[in-house]
Amino acid sequence: MTKPSLPDLLHAAVTAVGGTERPGQVTMAEAVAEAIDDNSHLLVQAGTGTGKSLGYLVPALAQGERVVVATATLALQRQLVERDLPRTVDALHPQLRRRPQFAMLKGRSNYLCLHRLHEGVPQDEEEGLFDPFEAAAPSSKLGQDLMRLRDWSDETETGDRDDLTPGVSDKAWAQVSVSSRECLGASKCAYGPECFAESARERAKLADVVVTNHALLAIDAIEGAPVLPQHEVLIVDEAHELVSRVTGVATGELTPGQVNRAVRRSSKLVDEKVADQLQTAAEGFERVMELALPGRLEEIPEDLAYALMALRDAARAVITALGSTRDRSVQDEDAVRKQAMASVETVHGVAERITQGSEYDVVWYERHDRFGASVRVAPLTVSGLLREKLFTERSVVLASATLKLGGDFNGVGASLGLAPEGTTGDDLPVWKGLDVGSPFDYPRQGILYVAKHLSRPARDGDRGDMLDELTELMQAAGGRTLGLFSSMRAAQQAAEELRIRVPELPILLQGEDTLGELIKNFAADPKTCLFGTLSLWQGVDVPGASCQLVVMDKIPFPRPDDPLMSARQKAVEEAGGNGFMAVAATHAALLMAQGAGRLVRATGDRGVVAVLDPRLATARYGSYLKASLPDFWYTTDRNQGGGMGAAEALFKGG
Repeated sequence: MTKPSLPDLLHAAVTAVGGTERPGQVTMAEAVAEAIDDNSHLLVQAGTGTGKSLGYLVPALAQGERVVVATATLALQRQLVERDLPRTVDALHPQLRRRPQFAMLKGRSNYLCLHRLHEGVPQDEEEGLFDPFEAAAPSSKLGQDLMRLRDWSDETETGDRDDLTPGVSDKAWAQVSVSSRECLGASKCAYGPECFAESARERAKLADVVVTNHALLAIDAIEGAPVLPQHEVLIVDEAHELVSRVTGVATGELTPGQVNRAVRRSSKLVDEKVADQLQTAAEGFERVMELALPGRLEEIPEDLAYALMALRDAARAVITALGSTRDRSVQDEDAVRKQAMASVETVHGVAERITQGSEYDVVWYERHDRFGASVRVAPLTVSGLLREKLFTERSVVLASATLKLGGDFNGVGASLGLAPEGTTGDDLPVWKGLDVGSPFDYPRQGILYVAKHLSRPARDGDRGDMLDELTELMQAAGGRTLGLFSSMRAAQQAAEELRIRVPELPILLQGEDTLGELIKNFAADPKTCLFGTLSLWQGVDVPGASCQLVVMDKIPFPRPDDPLMSARQKAVEEAGGNGFMAVAATHAALLMAQGAGRLVRATGDRGVVAVLDPRLATARYGSYLKASLPDFWYTTDRNQGGGMGAAEALFKGG
C-alpha cells in the first residue's frame, strides 16, 4: 500500500474541521514532518488564522510514533481534545488505516480525590479528619460548592476540575483534591481502583497522542520521576509561554504561614522534642520575616541564613521521625501522615536550597498586602535545564504566533538553551526557525499608531496627556476598545477616569468579574470597552466589530525592581552581552507582539493598535520592538494623511 501524501492528509483534516487550507499551514506541516523524520528540532511561528494546530497534528499523527502535545492554556487543550483531534482522527482514518488514540493528562491536583471526598481532610488544629460537608453551612457558598462536588462525583467520568461547569472556588476544590506529594498511592488507598488521576495516567499510557500542559511538562523535566509516558515527538504549542511556566515550577517559596502549617500537621505525629525543635525554628523564621523588606538578596543576611538552617535541620529531624513512628490513635493515619510529610518536605527543600546558595539561583523577599512576607528562590535561567531535558532523545517542535522577535528566532532560542541558528557542535541540538506568515493582510487590515507627541511615561508619574489621547481614540472608535495596561493600578486609574469622561461607553475592568464573563460581555456589545493587564495581553480572542482598537498604555518592560528579571539582565551584562536587549526588550517585544495580535483575529477584521508611549518611535530599541509586531501600516501622525483620519475611516467602515 502506498503511503498517503501529507498534502492529501492535511486536505482531509482541514475539510473535516470546516476550515480553509492556507499556504502557511502546508509549509508548516511539511517542516514538522521533516523535523520528525530527521530527529531534529523546529521553532515555527504561525500567525493567527494559519491553522497551526492542524499544521502540527496531521504530520504528527501520520508518522505513527507517540506524541506529547503541551499547551499553556486550558482553552487550547479543550480545543485539541474536544474538536481538533476527534475530527482529524476520523478524517485521516481511511487513508492511515488506523485510528490513533488520544488522551488528556494533567497534574494530580486537577482531579477529584475520592479519598478526600469520602474520608475528609486531615485538619491542622484537631486530631483526626475534618468533614467539610458537615462543617460548611449548606446555605454558604462553600457548602453549596461542596454539595455540588459530591453530586458531580457520581456523574463524572474524568473527575477533571475543568469538566465541572460552572466551576467552584479554589477553597472548595482544595477540600476534594490532593497534590502528588499528599497522595497515598493507588496501592495503599481504598479508592485506588476508582481513582480519577490514576485512570487518566492509564489512558495516557495507551494513547498515541497525549495532550498536557506546560506545568506538567516542566515537572516531568525537573523532578526526574517521569509523569508523562515515554514519547518520541514533543510538540510545545503557545511556546512563547514555556520559559515562564518552567521558571514558575522551578521557583520555591517559604512563608511563616506555610511553615506554621507544617508544624501543626506534624506535631501530633512525632515526639515532643522533635516537634518543639520545628516549632522553635518556625518562630525564629517568623521573627526574621517580620522585618523583611522587598527586594533581591545578593547575599543571604546572617539572621535569615541562621533561621533557614534551623528550619532545614528541624524539618529533616521531623521527616526522619515521621518515617519511623506509627500512632494508631490518629484516625486515617496514613492520610494525616502523608499530608504532614508533604508540608515538611517542602519547607526542608526550600530552606536547604537557599542555604546551599547556588550561583545559579536568585533569592529575594516579597511582601503581599494580604499574605505578608515571603522569601523566594528561582533559577537565574532555565536554558540549561531545557537544553538538557527537552532537546535530547526526541524531536521537539515549538509553535506560537510570536517566536520571531526583532526579525529572528535567536532571542527565543537562547532562552530555551539553543545556540544561534546554524551553529554546529557535538552537544548542540540541531534546530531551525521557520516563519510561515499569516493569512491576514496586515498593512490593509490594521494601523500601528504611535503617539509620538506624548510625554515619556515616568514611573508613577502623572499621565494626563495619555488619558486625553485615550479618550479621543475611544470616542473615534465608538467604544470597541481593548485597553492593555502595564500594571493593574494603571488600568484601574484609567477606568475610573474614562468612566467619568465618556459615560456613554461602558468600561469593564479586569478583576470586577471572571475573565471569561468579561470577555463574553465585551464581545457582545460593540460600544463596550475592556481594560486590564497581563492576562488580557494574551488571552482575548474577539473577532469582529467589538474589538477595533487595541491600546497599550506603555511599552511593557519588566519593573526595574523585579528581582529575577534584573538579576538575569545583570548576568547577561557580566558575560559581555547587552542585558537590556536580551532580557527587558525581549520580554517587552513578546508581550507587545501578543497584545497587537488581539486586533486582527479573522480576515474581515480591521482596526488600530495604538501605543501611547513615544519611545516606540524615538528610542533606539524601538525598531527592534516594531520588527516583532505584525506588519501593520505605521504612522505617528494623527492628522495628516493617516493616523486618526485613516483610523476613523476604518472604524466607520467596521
